[in-house]
Amino acid sequence: MTENPMKQIRVEKVTVNMGVGQTGDELNKATTIMQIITNAKPMHTQCKVKQPTWGLRPGLTIGAKVTLRGAKAQTFLKEAFTAVDNKIKRKSFDKVGNFGFGIKEYIDLPRAKYDPKLGIKGLDVLVTLERPGYRIKRRKIAKAKVSHKHVINQDDAVEFVKQKYGVAVE
Repeated sequence: MTENPMKQIRVEKVTVNMGVGQTGDELNKATTIMQIITNAKPMHTQCKVKQPTWGLRPGLTIGAKVTLRGAKAQTFLKEAFTAVDNKIKRKSFDKVGNFGFGIKEYIDLPRAKYDPKLGIKGLDVLVTLERPGYRIKRRKIAKAKVSHKHVINQDDAVEFVKQKYGVAVE
């Protein structure tokens, strides 16, 4: 990496998302699975668009998500990479360096055990990367844009993931 400490990339947050598309028992199962695999309390997500053929309407609770930061995010991310055999596709990275990937079955995670009452469900793992100084876009007073020289690009993010986690990017 670079010698400049302001150019070092770090993981800001890891968002784990599980969409079930309906309320009721399936949503409760998804919430339980999320609590087991992340050791955090999930938040319910709501539908934003109307899809009458699927029985969806705005405001209907259809999924659960957990946002992890710090050490919890690092440990979960390492486990999630092992669940996908330490391989992700290059197209999983966006222009500003964030990336995401899916896990087909939650039991692929190392510490997750199969429970017949919960069934098999997949989940999405979304990772947001940042550099020191990104606070200027979130602060309350004197907000500013991050300079184009300081923004993380796709190549920087790919290199960071390869070096830090030993993941093969195809």
